[in-house]
Amino acid sequence: MAPHPVVQAIIDLSAGAIGGAACVFSGQPLDTAKVKMQTFPGLYRGFIHCFLSTYRQVGLKGLYQGTSPALMANIAENSVLFMSYGFCQQVVRLTCGLEEGAVLSDLQKACAGSVASVFSSLVLCPTELVKCRLQAMHEMAASGRITAAQNSVWSVIRSIAQNEGPTGFFQGLIPTIAREVPGYFCFFGAYELCRTFFSEKMQCSKDDIGVASIVFSGGVGGACLWLVVYPMDCVKSRIQVMSMTGRQAGFYTTFMQIFRTEGSAEAAEQAVDHLGAAQDELQAAGHQQRGEQTHVKLHHVLRRRAE
Repeated sequence: MAPHPVVQAIIDLSAGAIGGAACVFSGQPLDTAKVKMQTFPGLYRGFIHCFLSTYRQVGLKGLYQGTSPALMANIAENSVLFMSYGFCQQVVRLTCGLEEGAVLSDLQKACAGSVASVFSSLVLCPTELVKCRLQAMHEMAASGRITAAQNSVWSVIRSIAQNEGPTGFFQGLIPTIAREVPGYFCFFGAYELCRTFFSEKMQCSKDDIGVASIVFSGGVGGACLWLVVYPMDCVKSRIQVMSMTGRQAGFYTTFMQIFRTEGSAEAAEQAVDHLGAAQDELQAAGHQQRGEQTHVKLHHVLRRRAE
């Protein structure tokens, strides 16, 4: 017997929240490197270089920069997504003329997940904005694009509210939706297809295929999602981070700019040529900051001795 809709909504909400928290704590350093490489494509040679450079410059804390908004983003996204997923399945049943409670095909479930992602995008965009800005704050300050770095969640929120107003929290909403809608179609489609495959091999229902098969199905779904949405995610990160410097170009303009300047072998070679200079600037900025701190400490020591 199926649980009451309210009970099912609570189950979906709780499962989404727990899954989102687990996702953040396990993958935040990888996500930080991803955002940095998307926003500053000529600064890092690859993932390992970005990961180690961040660790040397800022420490372990730098790899977990933006964890609080990422936690809020993933919990909010997964909670709303899976809660809306059940509702969107009902919408698909009505659209297809099916009876209430009828089992949907894998394609119909993929469509339901795609529609549900529109609702999750509305709660995801503001928290993703704060997260991405915190993750790229060191590079933005070291390169001189911003005069003062905000190092806490509330300082970033306050800056957005003061400088950009309420609509500023939805910078990158269009690329977020453009990422989520096809992404979750692929995610739920691949997830359900894998579950169907395992249920046919094991000759049982989808609910009885076991935890390992469900985890594997979710992994395949996640891989399919990111293979499809990564270009849109790159545009989203660029818009959300670079909008700190003022009004950023829209989705289409940013997409075409990335495609024209970084979408060819020639552009990649130019990026490598500028890599050394950019790294030197970052290192020089770090040395200058440490030198200033040492100078201040020495000044205080001499002053105490004079007293």
